[in-house]
Amino acid sequence: MTILGNLTLFQAGMEFLIILLSFSMAICFYRLVVGPDVPNRTVAFDLIAVHAVGIFALFAVRSGSSLLLDGAVVTAVLGFLGTVMFARYLEEAGENEAE
Repeated sequence: MTILGNLTLFQAGMEFLIILLSFSMAICFYRLVVGPDVPNRTVAFDLIAVHAVGIFALFAVRSGSSLLLDGAVVTAVLGFLGTVMFARYLEEAGENEAE
């Protein structure tokens, strides 16, 4: 079944999901820049990393290339490490305020 010219339903769904994830990622980026405090920015950073992994996975499925999955794994690890670093920063900032 083809829709929108030469696109199959699966391909159109992939394109829609990539656009949807990109839009959602832009909203998270706004929260990262404008966020009212550091915990909100931390959550936004983590969501951006999760969205990036999803976009990498969608591009891997669309192109049939398993090399993009390596990029998704690296992005997931770096996103996790970034979240841990933010959590440590918040923990140390809380200890310094208590003293």
